[in-house]
Amino acid sequence: MNNHRFDVVALGELLIDFTQYGVSDQGNLVFEANPGGAPANVLSMLCKLGKKTMFIGKVGNDGFGHQLEAALNEVGIGTDGLRKDDEVHTTLALVHKLENGDRDFSFYRKPGADMMLKAEEVEEGFLDTSIFHLGSLSLTDQPVKDATLKALSLAENNGCLITFDPNLREPLWDSLDHAKEEIAFMMGHCHVMKISDNEVEWFTGKEDYDEGIAEIRKMYPNIKLITLSMGKDGSRAYYKDLRVEVPAFISDKTVETTGAGDTFCACLLNFVLENGLEDLSEEQLRGMLRYGNAAASLITRRKGALRVMPNKEEVDDFLKEN
Repeated sequence: MNNHRFDVVALGELLIDFTQYGVSDQGNLVFEANPGGAPANVLSMLCKLGKKTMFIGKVGNDGFGHQLEAALNEVGIGTDGLRKDDEVHTTLALVHKLENGDRDFSFYRKPGADMMLKAEEVEEGFLDTSIFHLGSLSLTDQPVKDATLKALSLAENNGCLITFDPNLREPLWDSLDHAKEEIAFMMGHCHVMKISDNEVEWFTGKEDYDEGIAEIRKMYPNIKLITLSMGKDGSRAYYKDLRVEVPAFISDKTVETTGAGDTFCACLLNFVLENGLEDLSEEQLRGMLRYGNAAASLITRRKGALRVMPNKEEVDDFLKEN
C-alpha cells in the first residue's frame, strides 16, 4: 500500500474545541481553545507514527482558522486540501466535562466553515493515497456533502481503502433518521470501520454489542474489519470468524477523554497500513487493540488532542511498563 503520495488522506471537520481549563478568580469557567476535529486528530496521531498524511476541509479566514492551519503544519499534516471561507467563521465546539467523566458538546455551526467545502475545491490529486478516511459530519449539510461524495468517488476510482468512523454528534443532525441514513450509506462503502458502543446500540437497536456488530456485518459484507471502542471497558475487533477483546488501560491520571477514540482509530489505520487485511491472526488483532488502547490512555492524560498526540516511542515505553 505504499505506491501513493500519501498514506492517509482524511476529509471532514477541523474546528476549535473549547475545553474546560479550571475556574477564574471570579468563579467563572475558563475554556482553552484547542485545535480539534476527529479526522484531523486521526491524521495527527498517524503523523506521530511516521505516516504521511493530508487533510481536506475548510476553516474560516479568521483567527481561529489561521490557528488551525498553523496546528496542522506544526504536527506535519499536509494542508494542500485546506480551504478558507471569507464569509463563514470557523466551526467551534464547547466541551463540558460531566461528573461521570463523559463529555457534553455544544456546537457553533449554523453554519460553520467546515460545512462550506465545495465539490470543485476537491482536486483529483488529493486522493493519491493508500487510505481515505472520513467520519459522518461532512454528510450533515450541503455543500460539504457533495464535496465528500466527490472525494469518495475519486478514492474508489483510485482503488483506495475506505475507512470510516461514524462519530455521531446528535446536535449536528436535523434528525437521527437522517443521521442513520447517511451513516448507513458510508457503511456500504467502507472496508474498515471503527465504531463506539453507544453507536452500535443506536444504529442496530441491540444492547448486546456482539449481536449489533453481527447485524452490521450481515448488512454490509464489504466491511472486512470492525473495531468497537467501549471506553473504560476496552475494545474489540471483529474479523472473519475472529472476535478479540482487550481491556482498557485505566489510569487515575486521566484529565479528559477528548481525542481518545480518534487516537485509537489512528492506531487501527496504522495497523492496516502495515499489515493489510488478508489473513490476520488473533495475535495480530490483539496487538492492534492493545496498542490502540495504550495510545488512547496516554491522550486522556493531556488537555487537547491534535497538538499533543503521543509518539511511537511513548506508546512503546508505556506498553513495556504495563
